[in-house]
Amino acid sequence: MSEDGPAERTVREERSLTPMRKTIANRLQESYQEAVHVTVNRTIDAEELLSAADDAGKAVENVDPTVTDIVLCALSDTLAAHPAFNATFEDGTHRLYEEQNVGVAITIEGGLVTPVVADIGSLSLSEVATERQRLTERVQAGDYTMSTFKGGTFTISNLGPLGVDSFNPVINPPEVALLGLGRINEPAVAVDEDVTLHRQLTASLSFDHRVVDGADAARFLETLAAHLDDASQYVPPASSEA
Repeated sequence: MSEDGPAERTVREERSLTPMRKTIANRLQESYQEAVHVTVNRTIDAEELLSAADDAGKAVENVDPTVTDIVLCALSDTLAAHPAFNATFEDGTHRLYEEQNVGVAITIEGGLVTPVVADIGSLSLSEVATERQRLTERVQAGDYTMSTFKGGTFTISNLGPLGVDSFNPVINPPEVALLGLGRINEPAVAVDEDVTLHRQLTASLSFDHRVVDGADAARFLETLAAHLDDASQYVPPASSEA
């Protein structure tokens, strides 16, 4: 090794970006160039959420709702309470929408895509689960068109199954916010003067600071936490699906 000059480096491989990766790269660059990203995090009690997911598996036929599906139902109520986040920002205009068209991030070979579950506010838990799973299967099978990813008003990304505790999600332009979910942990917490293991997850909300503020985002997460603490409201009685 020479004592003078730059260190040697040997090219192992050169990779050209695939069309999908180029699109992702361009979208991310556009997002960071156009939006003022800020992320706030909140630890949310997950006991009721997990209990509701267990109950949903018994109450709903033909589909097995997941934690993500229940979060989508709670997210719908949260967006209804905070409509400034169910929106886009383009050409200097903050557009708030009636429909809650939520993109759900899915990893496939070659990249990350966000098929849109349309109008989740009009769907029951079983309908949310059915539509999300249908879209996931189609996208993973390569059976989709670009319209599958159009018309979104908000996006959610769950990296919890991959062991991630929390992260800073990148907004999907021209949307103004994206909710990221981390993995469920089980720390020891004090409950009624006793110490017990309690399951929790971290919700990370990235938002465009040009149109909404940190206090707005904090209140958004507070509302989401309240709905998840009453997650059983989204699960139908077992007899109604029998």
